[in-house]
Amino acid sequence: MPQSPNTPPPVPTSADVARRAGVSRATVSYVLNNAEAVRISEPTRRRVREAAEELGYVPHAAARSLRAGRTRIVLLPTSHVPAGPLYSTFLNELQWALRRLDYTVVQYGSLGLTGDEAARAWAELRPVAVISLGETSLSAHNVATLKRAGARAVITMGPLAVPGAHAMVMDQAEVGVRAAEHLVGRGRRRIGVVVPEEAGLELFSAPRLAGVRAVAGAAGAEVTALPMAYAEESAAALAGRWRGLGLDAVFAYNDEYAMLLMRALLDAGLSVPGDVAVMGADDLLIGRLLRPRLSTVRLELPTGEHLASLVDQAVREPSEVVERHDLMAAAALPREST
Repeated sequence: MPQSPNTPPPVPTSADVARRAGVSRATVSYVLNNAEAVRISEPTRRRVREAAEELGYVPHAAARSLRAGRTRIVLLPTSHVPAGPLYSTFLNELQWALRRLDYTVVQYGSLGLTGDEAARAWAELRPVAVISLGETSLSAHNVATLKRAGARAVITMGPLAVPGAHAMVMDQAEVGVRAAEHLVGRGRRRIGVVVPEEAGLELFSAPRLAGVRAVAGAAGAEVTALPMAYAEESAAALAGRWRGLGLDAVFAYNDEYAMLLMRALLDAGLSVPGDVAVMGADDLLIGRLLRPRLSTVRLELPTGEHLASLVDQAVREPSEVVERHDLMAAAALPREST
């Protein structure tokens, strides 16, 4: 019976690839799954790959997982991505490095999920590892749920460690400490701290504010939290009431918020750093091109390659002994804006 034009073409199988390449199905599996334990000549490998490409065949991930007893999925829950190119670059490096190690990185939107809801949703995908950026608060019970579902490693990134998980600690308070030390050292005693109004950034902004308060309190300086959205209108509104606030310095969360606010302060007739010293964080290139050049806190993160290797090791050698790794250091870079 002729095939209807509306009928989808049959899905090619490994048997189809084997027939076209003139090899066994086992050889097809070895080649396309990059099995290193079996020696197969390069011409045969090339013939199998060409046959698969001609037929449009790709291995079935679920079937491969059943044969191996586990998936190669590394789940990366992302209800939000921390603002700024620094973190985006780090996460991109991490994903590329995991792919080179033959893992499949799956991003999972987890906005609004509690720890219990998130753990159950993530576990349904049977990931071999989960890297949580900290936007969902996990508990030891949540980690146990994931491990019972086959996760050989649960890795958390953020300011807090979670019992049962490998902790990649990013001490955000240190960013605020370095900014405050610099501003206090320049004689500033009435410091504003921009707290982004965007949802999800409190994981980073709250510890930074706490770091500024710790240093300022010891030096007898005052600290004022300044809610501000990442928008010209919000920055202009804050700059418009600056004189009434009586502040002589501001740590603006990161370079992007700092540049936005500094432009608004200058437009409002305030001088930088005469009337107000302005400091950011992340050391973005554009901050060095401004006039005045932006003082900042430089963050030193490990490479994505480094974290990917830690994930791979935790997957290959699972252990009840979990480790803590400090992922970040910070240093003030004084420039003209302070």
